[in-house]
Amino acid sequence: MNKIEYDQEELEILDYIENENPKSIPNLAERKEQLRLYAHAKLSKRKKISLELLENDLEKIKMEANKNGIPYQTLISSIIHNYTTSHSY
Repeated sequence: MNKIEYDQEELEILDYIENENPKSIPNLAERKEQLRLYAHAKLSKRKKISLELLENDLEKIKMEANKNGIPYQTLISSIIHNYTTSHSY
């Protein structure tokens, strides 16, 4: 029979469950919804920045945004978001 090897975090969780007598969370569904809303608010929070671009680059971005019927700031934000979510660091 294969012996399961646990990492340190898993061992701490097992120790807690076996030795600390964990208790259920009251109103679990309500607490999960609160945490979901908190996570959504935190992850969608926006921050204003000031940014200098080459004039020619800005004009090209504005033209592309206009073709797509969106504000150029939205296009810039989308470009940055797509870059940060598709690259691993």
